[in-house]
Amino acid sequence: MPHDLNRLFPLRPARVHEVCGPSAMSFAAIASARAQGDFLWIREGWQPDTLNPVALSEMADPARLLIARTANQIESLAVAEEALRDGAIPLVVIEVTRPLDLREGRRLQLAAKNGQTTGLCLIPEGMGSNAAETRWHAAPLFDPGGADSTLMRWEIIKNKTGTLGFWDVRWNAAAHRLDVVSPAGE
Repeated sequence: MPHDLNRLFPLRPARVHEVCGPSAMSFAAIASARAQGDFLWIREGWQPDTLNPVALSEMADPARLLIARTANQIESLAVAEEALRDGAIPLVVIEVTRPLDLREGRRLQLAAKNGQTTGLCLIPEGMGSNAAETRWHAAPLFDPGGADSTLMRWEIIKNKTGTLGFWDVRWNAAAHRLDVVSPAGE
C-alpha cells in the first residue's frame, strides 16, 4: 500500500476525478480546503437537502464557496463544463445524480484540461464514468477509543496513471491539514 497520499491529493490538476461513499462530502470539503482560491459547488435544485457553507468552515472558508443550483443534471454538466473551461476557479465540485456517459465524461475532461482546472464529481456508488482520471471511495471508520469522529478510509478504486491503494486519514482542524494515520491494530 502506498503511503504518500499527498502525491495523489490534492487531486491532479486539469483533470476530473470522482468520489463515492458515505464520506464523499467530507472528501470534497477537504479537497475544497486544499484548493487555492474560490471553489464552485454545483448541485441540482430539486434535492431536498441544502449545502451549508457554515458547516464547511472547519475545513474551508465559506466566503470562498460559490454555489450553483441547477434545474437538472444536463444544466449541472453545462455549468460545470463552462466553469472548468474558463479556468477562473481552481476547483469545481459537481454532484452527479445519474451515470455520466463517455461523451459527457470526455467533455468534462477536455474542459478541465483547457482551463487547467480540477473537477470532482460526487457520484452514487456504481455510477462511475470511464473518462474519470481517478475514482475514490470514502467511508468513515469506527474509532475503538471513541475519541475521533473524523477518521475515514479513502480508497482509490480507479487510477488511470498509477496504482490503487487505501489510506486511513483524519482531518486535523488545528493544523488545517489531512493526516494519514496507521490502520487500527498497527
